[in-house]
Parts: sequence; structure tokens; C-alpha cells
Amino acid sequence: MGIRITVVLDESNMEKVRVIQAELLRGSIKSVSFSYALNRVVGNGLKKFKA
Repeated sequence: MGIRITVVLDESNMEKVRVIQAELLRGSIKSVSFSYALNRVVGNGLKKFKA
């Protein structure tokens, strides 16, 4: 379980994460939360910075 924080996303970034969430849902038999999709996006982005 992660830490709960509040972030503010602009509309276009929220829509992009929703599209990724939908893609993850299509490839899964379980539900995929917005938080899970956002963590995947952030995790992949952080790899580029070697963080």
C-alpha cells in the first residue's frame, strides 16, 4: 500500500492517464485503478531520470 497524497493534474494529462488506464483494463481480467495507471506512468518516467 502506498502513501496517499493529493496532486493536481491538468486536463490533458488526466485524459492521457485515463487512456492508459483503459489500455491496461483491456489487457487484464482484473480492475485497474487510476492510481495504478498513474503509478505506472510516473515509474516509467522516473526510469529516464535514473531516480
